[in-house]
Amino acid sequence: MRQFLTPTRLTWLHRANPAAKLGMILLLFLLTLFTHSLDFIVYQAIAVFLVLFLMSGHPPWKIMLLILPLLLVFVSSSITMILFGKGDTLWWKWGIIRISEESFYRGIHIGFKSVTFAAEGLLYVLTTSSVALFYALMQKVRLAPKYAYSFMASVRLLPMVWEEFQIRRNALEIRGVRHARGMRGWIEQAKLYAVPLLSQSIRRAHRVAVAMESKAFHNSRRRTYYYKSVFTLYDLGVLLLLALALAAAYSLSQLYPLFGIADVRY
Repeated sequence: MRQFLTPTRLTWLHRANPAAKLGMILLLFLLTLFTHSLDFIVYQAIAVFLVLFLMSGHPPWKIMLLILPLLLVFVSSSITMILFGKGDTLWWKWGIIRISEESFYRGIHIGFKSVTFAAEGLLYVLTTSSVALFYALMQKVRLAPKYAYSFMASVRLLPMVWEEFQIRRNALEIRGVRHARGMRGWIEQAKLYAVPLLSQSIRRAHRVAVAMESKAFHNSRRRTYYYKSVFTLYDLGVLLLLALALAAAYSLSQLYPLFGIADVRY
């Protein structure tokens, strides 16, 4: 999975400071949250997806594979409002299902908001290293080192836990262990996996804690860092890129409206 998320080329977004980029993404989240124009949210989603395809550093087929689940996000977030929302202009009714013009546009609006949120988060994840992010948070946002290094250690230990799970599963298969079907089988599997994996995790956590303590990883914020996190002109370039994308989305929503309705209110 780590190799799958490794970009094939580096762009401005990869070279920007993770802390500054995180602030920009949070501003995008707020803008998306308070956007009531249906046309603008549609064009905003298109603009974010274009930036994702062009500036993420990943091939298009990989991006398509990652955004494929967003179709389910769009449908699941919009279908409830469309089928059961309130509205004055009734289009179709059958039992408890009641589709109106207002509920339809509200559902579409919520769906595009959801996929825009997901695309913005995916853009940040695909262009940011976890190690660089935590170093930037420690040096620029003053995050306590004990929390940052703990998160980094946990991220690095996740592949080891998965490897131990596979070893345990293969060992049980070699021994010919069989499980009952249904809920009873799930309970039996949990008993066979939980205790060994938990004990190994406790041992590993203890070794990591001893190693970090011996390396002087304490609560003091005054420490030196091997990786220096600095602000560069790439941060300004990313800010201009995102601002240009949003300005283009707003201009298109004014020049070429897709739905021609007023702001969607709930």
